Amino acid sequence: MTVPGDTVPVPAASGDVPRHVAIVMDGNGRWAQQRHRPRLVGHRAGARAVKRSVEFCLQKGIGALTLFAFSSENWNRPAEEVGGLMKLFLGALEREVEELHRLGARLRFIGERGRFDDRLLARMQAAETLTAGNTRLHLNIAASYGGRQDIVHAARALAEEVAAGRLRPGQIDERALGRHMALADLPAPDLFIRTGGELRISNFLLWQLAYTELWFTDALWPDVDAAVLQAALDDYARRERRFGLTSAQVGHPAPGGPT
Repeated sequence: MTVPGDTVPVPAASGDVPRHVAIVMDGNGRWAQQRHRPRLVGHRAGARAVKRSVEFCLQKGIGALTLFAFSSENWNRPAEEVGGLMKLFLGALEREVEELHRLGARLRFIGERGRFDDRLLARMQAAETLTAGNTRLHLNIAASYGGRQDIVHAARALAEEVAAGRLRPGQIDERALGRHMALADLPAPDLFIRTGGELRISNFLLWQLAYTELWFTDALWPDVDAAVLQAALDDYARRERRFGLTSAQVGHPAPGGPT
């Protein structure tokens, strides 16, 4: 399915492979606690799982990967953990961006940037600038991000257009709102993965996930590897995506007739 207004072509290796995968990376803290280690040890292990996931997407020909790294609500966690996460984030940018660039990945950050310190902001902007021309993988990091916040910002942008006389209220529709959402230039995620055993989307890409296939696993994020990700893809390939149509309409008649 192509979302109206797509401007960036994101091919996939085949029809059974999603073009865009979105992941809630849950379970770092529990992984560390199971080993009687500080939570930040789990976050460091989770960073290695990010690297494995990027390599997997590149291998499979998946065109876009969006990772929920830090939610707008995560700022309310203990200051020590938040500070440690920011240091890990900065360190990852300093270590990994050149390699991502070499691999042809475009790195982009979505979310509220105002709460990040100047040094981290500068690294984020430099990474985006360096990789802006890459097209092999669109790697999107949701940091200080919330799905409701995303919708509010889009609604505010439309209100400003109306106030300026550039838009009439009657012209506001899904396409108009959608063009102001994060990642508006990419196809909506085909597959959502959440690790850690929780069965919720936790304010992640609320608008964009409307027709996304959801897949949950008990595996904690630091334990996620190619086998876990392949299991998600195998399950995705068995599903019939109808987007409100019947099986016959999408060309895959179901046994016993359309549903």
